[in-house]
Amino acid sequence: MKQEYFVVVLAHSLHGRLRRVHIPHQAVYVIIALALVGSFSVFGFVASYARMAWKVANYNALKNEADGLRTRYQNLQKLVTQTNEQLASLQIYAREVSLAYGIKQKLDGPADISAEGKLVPSFAETIQDYNFLRNVNSVALESRRRMRSVAQPSLWPVNGRLMGPFGERDDPFSGEGEFHKGVDISAPAGTPVHATADGVVTFSDWSNGYGRLVIVDHGGGVETYYAHLSRFFTYAGQGLRRGEVLGAVGSSGRVTAPHLHYEVRIGGAPVNPYRYLANAGVFQQASNKDFPF
Repeated sequence: MKQEYFVVVLAHSLHGRLRRVHIPHQAVYVIIALALVGSFSVFGFVASYARMAWKVANYNALKNEADGLRTRYQNLQKLVTQTNEQLASLQIYAREVSLAYGIKQKLDGPADISAEGKLVPSFAETIQDYNFLRNVNSVALESRRRMRSVAQPSLWPVNGRLMGPFGERDDPFSGEGEFHKGVDISAPAGTPVHATADGVVTFSDWSNGYGRLVIVDHGGGVETYYAHLSRFFTYAGQGLRRGEVLGAVGSSGRVTAPHLHYEVRIGGAPVNPYRYLANAGVFQQASNKDFPF
């Protein structure tokens, strides 16, 4: 029995000679089978590589998310620790006020109402209670006033001399006019920089032209900026007391010499810091002729 086969005719383009090639059926089937096996192998390899790349991408994304969550957790831990310390300070302050003004002794009384005796107070007792409540109210008002006073910038941030005014001025680099959002206080590099009021640090990092910058939120929309620092002594989320050191004078950022750039902002808008520095007497001040406003 003669075996079936395929005939492939090859023709030469120049000589015109024909050549016939006999290919058995089995060879064609083998070639087709090998092509299918090769296609499945290539497809499996590509699919395996794509699956591996997808897993690596997911792993990197999860790792970045875990690092971010770890950083947020550490910041929250610092904030909780600071809040607990502030709460403990407030409790101690409340206890001192109570002991100083006799609030605790006055408010304490018998647990059983039957031990109170008559329920209608006399005129003298009424006057005494009125005076006591008035004194308590005065203490509360004084406490709130003191808390507001320490939350307003009322301290020179660094021991130095005013050298750059607030408002319009010539840019020291380009010579063109610009708006100066704060004041510059000249001081040697490394001079301690103090918080001008109680508050919470909301930023402590590098910030373009500011260089090393610390931002303190004092509540009520009041913020203070301390720029061009050489070192940080605080971190974001930390609570600060008035006069506490938060950094050191430097020349980081866009500067020509070491100094402190100090800003006061209310509702995000810069205001003239001189109104707060004029009445502060802790550090050296410039006279009015040094700072014409």
